[in-house]
Amino acid sequence: MVKKKLVLSAMAVLATLSLAACSSKKSSSSSETAGTHASVKLSTNYKNTAKTDSSATKNGTLKLAEVNDSPFQGITDPILASNTEDADVFAPGGQDNLFNVDKNYKIIDGGLANQRLSRKNKTATITLRSNAKWSNGSKVTAKDIEYAYEVVANKNTTSQQYSSDFNAIKGMAAYHSGKAKTISGITYPDGQNGRTAVIHFTKMSPSMKFSGNSFIWGTVEPYEYIKNVPIAKLASSKQIRKNPIFTGPYKLDKVVEGESTSWSPNKYYWGKKAQIGHISINVVSSNNIDKAIQSKKYDSVVPNASGNLGGTDYKNLKSLKNYKIVGQPALSYNYFAFNLGYYDTKTGKNVSDPNAKMANKNLRQAMMYALNQDQILKKFGNGVSWRANTLIPPVFQKYYDASEKGYTLNLKKANKLLDQAGYKKRNGSKWRSDPKGKALKIYFGAMTSNAANMASYQDYLQQWHKIGLNVQYTGGKPMEMNSFYDTLQKPKQDKMDIWAGAWSVSSEPSQSQLYGDTAAFNMGHFVTKKNTELINKMNDSSAWNDTTRTKTFKDWQKYMNEQAAVVGGKFSYAWAPVNKRVKGFNVSPANNEFYSNLTLTSSKLQ
Repeated sequence: MVKKKLVLSAMAVLATLSLAACSSKKSSSSSETAGTHASVKLSTNYKNTAKTDSSATKNGTLKLAEVNDSPFQGITDPILASNTEDADVFAPGGQDNLFNVDKNYKIIDGGLANQRLSRKNKTATITLRSNAKWSNGSKVTAKDIEYAYEVVANKNTTSQQYSSDFNAIKGMAAYHSGKAKTISGITYPDGQNGRTAVIHFTKMSPSMKFSGNSFIWGTVEPYEYIKNVPIAKLASSKQIRKNPIFTGPYKLDKVVEGESTSWSPNKYYWGKKAQIGHISINVVSSNNIDKAIQSKKYDSVVPNASGNLGGTDYKNLKSLKNYKIVGQPALSYNYFAFNLGYYDTKTGKNVSDPNAKMANKNLRQAMMYALNQDQILKKFGNGVSWRANTLIPPVFQKYYDASEKGYTLNLKKANKLLDQAGYKKRNGSKWRSDPKGKALKIYFGAMTSNAANMASYQDYLQQWHKIGLNVQYTGGKPMEMNSFYDTLQKPKQDKMDIWAGAWSVSSEPSQSQLYGDTAAFNMGHFVTKKNTELINKMNDSSAWNDTTRTKTFKDWQKYMNEQAAVVGGKFSYAWAPVNKRVKGFNVSPANNEFYSNLTLTSSKLQ
């Protein structure tokens, strides 16, 4: 189980890190959402009563599909991976997670390590279990805990996970800027090769109790295995790409670059031993996945908290004989974002440019009011996807604001906003020019995806054309996922003015890693004093009062809707079809031994 922020493909999104995605097709379970809402009820657990076939389990292969329209990048390290697809295809390795969690992602004892927080001493003490080993048999050490922070925060790292919250660790700011070679605030009571690391903070946050928070990193790094590789070159090293090691129930047997991974039980795993002899994970395109499941080529899709399948898939697969649907509210959402500035690599901060093409708030609001997300998702959502009214998904019941309206279709208002801001048609032109009278061409970035998403993109363009805006695809057509994110993740880019993306979000809803002024994932470079204040307040001393913290989250959602720099597009369920030969398939966050609990009831798919 990953708990980050990641980017998603046109169909998916992630959980302890922050990851990016493309144009997702998902949904959640709240019935109070603005616009449409999930109209189906799904269980997280397939309670298969059939008897396990021990021979079929021991000698068989669990066949999983990873739904994606691009090859996966092949970065096994959860700190360096920036998209959910890599997290998915290497998930049987356990993603090097330190902690077990309950159903609400609260950290509990019993994982690779236990955590003790002291508000009085401003420390987090992380103690590894005595039998913690990597899949090559080497011991997991306190240095492996610490080295993760070095990889996240190194001045030359390729990781996207750093944010200013990590500066609460003593000595972290000096290390991140390159002024110090070590992080003074992380100590080892019984030495680097011991089992305990203590993290010393300048302040504590209530979010530290939950996995995926933005202060305490949730995975380990194999220091002895990778210490001779410069951190800047780690993502391309053979230790990460070709011969990675893991702490989870399965070890990697083979990678076919961009296409598949295969696994067998890790004899050094500290937890419940893996029971299935082999697992294979193959990339399957969004246009082929339904037929592949219908023809029984796969037991299921790789489950993740963001989801890989959408409304059209649900319509096609929900009544399929010999498959059971399981699911939960997704830790993800789709969004629209505007390019408002650049990332200053010298200061490590995002900078908003008041002269950027999309800097006018009226222009951004008008483009959102022009869209008819309710109609699109009524047509394609099939009860498992609906319009997002904020940037906090409903899975966070306490912090999600159901009262926010978000953006519904209102062409009259869109036209009025543009007129007021001086975006007018001049000299008989079909298109509006900017307030200075210059021709205005807006480039829309989108990822190649399934037919439903491609039809949605076309509808967006038509709606924007209706209000006189000359909006065209970046490059003339939707982009391949890796190219899309390569463009967005440049410190400065002018290829996309607005784009449709998706986030797999952390299992703790703080926003500094996505939208903070130092966040690498803040790819629209939206920075204001108020945004920074609200994000900081989510985890300052006032946040220990839960009523205050809840209000801060709701104030932030309202503010972001008003600014329209990033606007929610779609909420969803994360769901999966499971073949009836699979036993133990339970996607609840509390199932910390997901892959170890799986068995088979027959040697062939049912």
